[in-house]
Amino acid sequence: MKLKTILLSTGIAATAGAVFAAGHETMADEMTVVSWGGAYQNSQQKAYTEPYVEMNPDVSVTWDESSAEAVAKLRAMNEAGNITWDLVDVVASDAIRLCDEGLAMEVDHDELLAEAPDGTPASEDFGDLIVSDCFIPQIVYSTTVGYRNDAEGWTGEPDTICALWDQENFPGQRSLERRPIGNLEWALLCDGVAKEDIYDVLETEEGQDRAFAKLDELKDNTIWWTAGADTPQLLADGEVVMGSTYNGRLFSLIAEQDQPVSMLWDAQVFDLDGWIIPAGLSDEKLARVKDFLNFATDTQRLADQSKYISYGPARQSSAPLVSTHAELGIEMAPHMPTDPANSENTFLYNYEWWADYRDDLDAKFQAWLSQ
Repeated sequence: MKLKTILLSTGIAATAGAVFAAGHETMADEMTVVSWGGAYQNSQQKAYTEPYVEMNPDVSVTWDESSAEAVAKLRAMNEAGNITWDLVDVVASDAIRLCDEGLAMEVDHDELLAEAPDGTPASEDFGDLIVSDCFIPQIVYSTTVGYRNDAEGWTGEPDTICALWDQENFPGQRSLERRPIGNLEWALLCDGVAKEDIYDVLETEEGQDRAFAKLDELKDNTIWWTAGADTPQLLADGEVVMGSTYNGRLFSLIAEQDQPVSMLWDAQVFDLDGWIIPAGLSDEKLARVKDFLNFATDTQRLADQSKYISYGPARQSSAPLVSTHAELGIEMAPHMPTDPANSENTFLYNYEWWADYRDDLDAKFQAWLSQ
């Protein structure tokens, strides 16, 4: 487990902004926030926690990069009766699972979160992206594929997701995430199943076997990754020629590091990321978390995050405020997964379906990998 602590003491008095619980409740002076590390966590620090701590110089924020294991760890903490996390960044399907199991707190979005600048309630500003009573959306991102644009022996560059399976035209090692989500959908798409039928097929034993059989074609020539930084590093080092990861990681590799890598947007898997509050926090910790969330999820803060990473803000009112990269000065909108040029053929991830089937298919996927 990696831990990184931000202790920013600027001496600057708190200014106008998030004061959700100030003056009404005693708030804890520290928070443990769980996220994913890398470029995404850095964008959260720059857009959310650094300005928040500047306004609240007595507050310290400790980062724990365990979001990939959030469900299992929160289950264990609950069984032990010892909740050590205060705020957790999770994908939408995990938020649904945690909410259903009573491990995440239900929230009143309009009571907890700031209105849009024009007075639109938060629940309307976030709209359909609130996929659970416990989920507070932050960003829209996608899992997609990056590839070396200088790979030897290729006949052109790939333009469809099924190039992953095409060793004749695009020879070389691949990297894919060590989990079923996304991989099973892509496998069925490239085995001829229509997008609208994917989850109906995956509900059946035969459909699951069909997806794993398609993945068998890649298995021996694939590095299976567990951290979002893995594929970018493998691509940069030339250890793989094509691999999946989050679009923000590839943006960092391409735009910030100037690596000879391109992005394949075809069949990018749209997903949501956001916050859940663990159930069972003390009153003081909960007051601090609520105050932070009111600040960190307002219209400007969500737009500010897009200065550091190419993920689309979850609030409708934030979209017009997306501007240029904080350091590179390039326009960020064309690098978002939601940009019209990038979203001509997207795959809409079914959060509720995966909330129901995740545990079973996780076990089946790991068993398949060990064979």
